[in-house]
Amino acid sequence: MPASPSTARAINDRLALRLLQREGPLTATQLKRLTGLSRPTVADLVERLQGSGLITVVGEAGAERRGPNARLYGIVADRAHLAALDVRTDGVSAMVADLLGTVLAEDTLPIDKDAGTESAVEGAVALLERTAKAAGARPLHSVGIGAPGLIDPATGELRNTTGLPAWHRSLVAALQQRLPATVLVENETNLAAVAEQHCGAVTDRETFVLLWLGAGVGAAVVLDGALRRGASGGTGEIGFLPVPGTGALPSATGCDGGFHSLAGAAAICELAAEHGLLAATKPDERDAPDERRAAAVVRAAVSGEPGADPAAAFLDGLAERLVVGVASVVAVLDPGCVVLGGEVGRAGGTELAERVAVRLAAMTPLATEVRAGALGGTAVLHGALYTARDAAQDELFAVPRT
Repeated sequence: MPASPSTARAINDRLALRLLQREGPLTATQLKRLTGLSRPTVADLVERLQGSGLITVVGEAGAERRGPNARLYGIVADRAHLAALDVRTDGVSAMVADLLGTVLAEDTLPIDKDAGTESAVEGAVALLERTAKAAGARPLHSVGIGAPGLIDPATGELRNTTGLPAWHRSLVAALQQRLPATVLVENETNLAAVAEQHCGAVTDRETFVLLWLGAGVGAAVVLDGALRRGASGGTGEIGFLPVPGTGALPSATGCDGGFHSLAGAAAICELAAEHGLLAATKPDERDAPDERRAAAVVRAAVSGEPGADPAAAFLDGLAERLVVGVASVVAVLDPGCVVLGGEVGRAGGTELAERVAVRLAAMTPLATEVRAGALGGTAVLHGALYTARDAAQDELFAVPRT
């Protein structure tokens, strides 16, 4: 059945807006060429989008003749303001951007592990408000939140996961109640995968797995361009994967004994200590949280600062641990590409990725590329921002995503 005129107009409008967002300002002639629409149809949609306040004339194309077709049209970036939050166990980071994704302000807030729920929530809300004010933002349209733990696929709510601070769940509820904005929460590893696909290490891939290497370990599965969350939102909870070499088994209430015990930040720091490498890190890094210490020692090992033999042995040992989890994922999903994400993955770079790839090739007949993540810990914030931007565009561009 052919689309109705109103549906066709909405689809054409969204196509034009997507092109303007991706390519930057365009003339009507360029829009005609890129969309394949007729000149009258393009003229109508330009008039319609200008009238709705979504696009405006931002200049003229010097290479084209003077006249209506020489005008450059661009999206009105401040038509909506968006925010992203990266919620960790020890603090919150915030970012505010416009509709084009231009970052206007950023800030962070450490939160003590002994902080009460009310004070932690109030501090995080104040951080977001302060960041929005610094950005000169109007009331926020959409807020994307990245958090550790499981997200219920039916309700979109953060589930009560053992080991996470109570203020995490309270923060999401508080923001939903207090902000006149759409508030969306997603698992942090999933958001990291979204960001790496949009602007990081896998912009050329529709199918891949991201292995998040941070305080804990997790995986995000992207198949045919779509995140796969599973029946309960638990796809990628690889920290619970039973593996040899830990001397125990994980349980329903904790992943000690699982892959987490081999590849989590604390385990990486212990491995570094066994090779005498922790002393090679900077004094402030030695006293930092496990995730930062682990990234620092991997970075130092890759750069060769600790000395060639201990550094090489440490990286080999780490690669042998990581490949246990990577090979398990590859055997089940055959993704063709695995990204080592998070700060540890970025710190290891191609050096660590290549060591894992060599061991993986010896363990599986399935050809799999191993890449280092490009965005590190910032991937969660950027992924949350993409999520918020999609939500805003779904409403402002007036037609559901396909």
